Parts: sequence; structure tokens; C-alpha cells
Amino acid sequence: MLGSCGSCGQCLHCEARSRSICSVIDPDHVARLAQYSHRLAVSPGKTFIQEGEAASDFFIVTSGHAKLFSLMPDGRRQIMGFAQAGDFLGLASGATYAFSAEALGSLSLCRFSRAGLALLRREFPDLENRLMEEASRELVQAQKSMMLLGRKTARERLASFLLEQHQRSPTREIVIHLPMSRTGIADYLGLTIETVSRTLNALQREKLIAISQVTQITLLNLPALEILARGG
Repeated sequence: MLGSCGSCGQCLHCEARSRSICSVIDPDHVARLAQYSHRLAVSPGKTFIQEGEAASDFFIVTSGHAKLFSLMPDGRRQIMGFAQAGDFLGLASGATYAFSAEALGSLSLCRFSRAGLALLRREFPDLENRLMEEASRELVQAQKSMMLLGRKTARERLASFLLEQHQRSPTREIVIHLPMSRTGIADYLGLTIETVSRTLNALQREKLIAISQVTQITLLNLPALEILARGG
């Protein structure tokens, strides 16, 4: 379902505004932002970015979560990460998208055309600077992912993943809600589902975490998890 943002009211009251690239646009100029953006509602399980297709649009997640993945030559999916409210998608793409993106549950997006964003970047220098920061953040995240898959043990990978989810939470609460399945976590960390379940249960026995629901985990000992994530 696609519709114009229409009034600037939607942009001003967007729950993701403070965490997204839009935060650098002064409220007095938010009408210009709305002029070049469109709202997009994506149903659960639907792919809205297709790897290899022309990268004609950029997206900001305004609510919900998405998984980012790439297809391997044998047809398997390699999950590259998970996006949440405030995340900007498509920045690292060249002429074509380097990954696919699929909604995890109901998802709301703000879509910008490549031409529209180019106009906004010229009009608002702070937006250009914010996009450069976003590109730098993506590079750091890619480096962390390489380290995660290349050198860490299963326990270190799970600890790192849980801390990442905690740090990305707007409120930094110790109770984290995981929108992805255990299969998704396993694919992202390069582990089997059995290893993920076994390791989470071990962390719970050691009183580092408490698993109250499949999608809800309480981090009981952040310092210990941080030491574990660093390989201690």
C-alpha cells in the first residue's frame, strides 16, 4: 500500500524521526522532506528490496523490523543484518541493490527516490553530513560482522548478538525483544539452530540471561556478557 506523506504532520510526528537521517532537517523545513517521500506499508514476509534490481529508491524504516540478506550461488540465504525503526536502507548500493530486504512482521517505510534524495542533499548540507555518518556506521558494522563470523566462538557470537540488540534499543532496556526467529539468528551468526538453542540455554543456566519467551530475553549480567563477547 503506497501513499503520499501529504502533510508535514506525518513527518513531524514520525516515531523514527529522532533516530533517522531526517532528524537533521529543521521542523520549519519538514514540508520539503515530505514533498520527496512516500509512505509504504509492507505486509509480513514481503520482500521490498530485491538484490540485483536497479537501486532507484532509498528507504527509512519508520516502524517494525526487516531482515537483510543475500543469496548464495547455491540458493541459500545469508542474513546480513536486521533493520529497525530509524535505519536507512540502500545507501551502500551502486546501480543495483547489493542485498534483499524482507519484512519481519508488519513494516512501515518512508521511500525516497534517488533523484529526490539528491535534491534534498543539495538543499540541506546537514543531510549530506548525516548520510556520510551513516555510511561510516555501515562500514563499521560490516567489519564487526566479519569479525563475528570469522573468529568468534558460538558463545561469543551469541553474547555479541544480544549486546548488539540491547545497544540498538532506543531505551537500552535489559529486556530485549527479538523479532527474528531462531533460524534467522542462526543464519546471521553462521551457526545451526541447535547450536543457537543450546548456547542460549547454557547462558541461561549460567544466569547471564533469562529466556521468558521465544522472542523475549532479559540480560541479567551485562558486564559478564561484554567480557564474553570480547573473548574473555
